[in-house]
Parts: sequence; structure tokens; C-alpha cells
Amino acid sequence: MKALPVEPTNAPVAIGSRLRAARQSQRMTIEQVADSTGLTKGFLSRVERDLTSPSVASLVTLCQVLSISVGDLFLVPKTHLTRLADAPRISLGGQGITERLLTARSERRLQVIRAVVEPHGRGEDELYAVDCEVETVHVVEGRFVLIFPNDRYELAAGDTLTFPGREPHTWVNPDGGEAVVLWTLVSAASGR
Repeated sequence: MKALPVEPTNAPVAIGSRLRAARQSQRMTIEQVADSTGLTKGFLSRVERDLTSPSVASLVTLCQVLSISVGDLFLVPKTHLTRLADAPRISLGGQGITERLLTARSERRLQVIRAVVEPHGRGEDELYAVDCEVETVHVVEGRFVLIFPNDRYELAAGDTLTFPGREPHTWVNPDGGEAVVLWTLVSAASGR
């Protein structure tokens, strides 16, 4: 099999922001990293801002102190873009509601659902629960009412309500106008 000729690039690899994020996640200051690595604060600051590149030896030492692998600095993050027009329609039940899954179908840790609720649209007649650890509803437009066994929350545009998953509830759009809401569901495995 013939290898594809790939032209080398002189474009620098930007790893500084990843190093900074790793340092901050370890709750370390630049001074603490400097003390642990023997590198100067000024040099570390320039590396984090991608103004200079560390030697391989310095990079290995930095990664050891920050508890990350060198390879992780060069991984391309997995991203998924969902355009609203292409978002798959789903149905979790209710009347007068159009729902679209905004996150990747393969994403199991978190799901974001955009719902457009017609005037006076409503959820199931009986309270229902979703199998997730945490559920959040954010009202983008209109008004929306969430009904629980012992509570009722009237939400307006800009309001967000977070509640435990598996909590029985239903909902209604009380107005003559459309409501747009974003549901965020965090799976039970991610919530622990």
C-alpha cells in the first residue's frame, strides 16, 4: 500500500490552554508548578499562552506534575454539531408538543431536547417520571407550568427549574401563545 504524501506544516500546535486547564483542575498555581518542575513561572506562563514551546523533556515533566498524559494534549476533541433543522424529532408524550433531540444520538450522559409547545399543550394526564438523575427545564419563550405531586411551578421566559430525575411530574402551556422550552436530562450514570 502506498503511503499518502502529507506535507509537513509549520503551524504551531496550541497546547497551552490544555496545560492551563489541567493545572487549574489540579488547583495548582503557576508558582506551585514551577516549584515542582524546576521551570520558571515566566516560562510556564509563556507556554500556557502558546508564546513558546516546551522541550520534550519539559513537557513530560509538566504532564507528570499535572497528572495528564502527553498524548492527551494532542487529541482532537470529539465534537458533534446538530443544526436545529436537522435535529431528529422525538416524542416523549403529551399533546400539542414538537420535540427535537439537540444532542448527538450516541450521547448517553446528557440529552438536550428542544420542545415547542402549542397554546394550551399539555403533558400526560397522569404524572410521569423520566429515568434520569437530574432533569432541568429552561423556558426560552412563553410561559410553562410544571406540576408535581405537591408543587406547581409557573415559569416565564428565562426561568430554569432543576429537579431530581424520576420525580413524577407533568406540564402545561397555560397561555394562548407558543412556549419554547429546553429539557436537559442527565443520565443516572453521569449524576454520580
